[in-house]
Amino acid sequence: MRAATTQCEPAPRIREPSGKPLLWMMFAAALVTAFFGFLLLGCWQLQRMAWKHALIARVEARIHAEPVPAPGAKQWASFDSNHYSDHYEYRRVRLDGRFLDTKPARVQAVTELGPGWWILAAFQTTQGDVVLVNRGYVPSAAHAADPMPGTRSVFGLLRLDEPGGGFLRQNLPTQDRWYSRDVAAIAAARALGPVAPFFVDMDFDPAAAPWPRGGMTVVKFRDPHLQYALTWFALALMSAAAMVYWYRSERQLRRHDAQTAAKASAHDQQSGTDPAH
Repeated sequence: MRAATTQCEPAPRIREPSGKPLLWMMFAAALVTAFFGFLLLGCWQLQRMAWKHALIARVEARIHAEPVPAPGAKQWASFDSNHYSDHYEYRRVRLDGRFLDTKPARVQAVTELGPGWWILAAFQTTQGDVVLVNRGYVPSAAHAADPMPGTRSVFGLLRLDEPGGGFLRQNLPTQDRWYSRDVAAIAAARALGPVAPFFVDMDFDPAAAPWPRGGMTVVKFRDPHLQYALTWFALALMSAAAMVYWYRSERQLRRHDAQTAAKASAHDQQSGTDPAH
């Protein structure tokens, strides 16, 4: 009697490891680090937004407040402290005295009225302090009227020094070319002696000559922090989604490998007990 023959089915193939465990651990660690890093950056931008909103509210309150006397010479040294200078920046102040008979500095300006100049003139208070006052804007082709002689009161916003120059342009004192309201450099070029470490943007005076025109201080702060925060949080969410996708994919592959191994083991056991083999 001829023995029956059976055809053996091929054993299921087990998936080879797709990479070294160390590389997978490094990839997972990178995703976790990215998630928490993006999350911290988003929280930091929210803190910056809160600080910026507080600054805007503080400045808005200052520019509409009643004017206070400008800091005198005894207080100038305190302007080296950020806390003290921040306390006075954009605050409405009052100066009593007269404009000095010195050549004003013409500082390059770009305003809503077009390009032109800021006219910075030396002002001596009744206490003998010298402060640079930005009398306002004058177009490039216009003539700036001289200030009224005699003692007078000046009202305006206290502004901090702008040393160095403008964007990609340095002040050139020897050529009397100014791209920023650099108080110390302008005072040195005009031999004014000790001056206040700030200047005052003069208010608009409807009774004054057309030029220079005061009251053109731009009080506007960039506030993109919410957009930045949402961007960082979106990147954190994408990192978390990548971690979940990677984890689920690995679980599915491992489950598939376990099922394949179980089938292979069952096949081997069946083949080992088959009398035909």
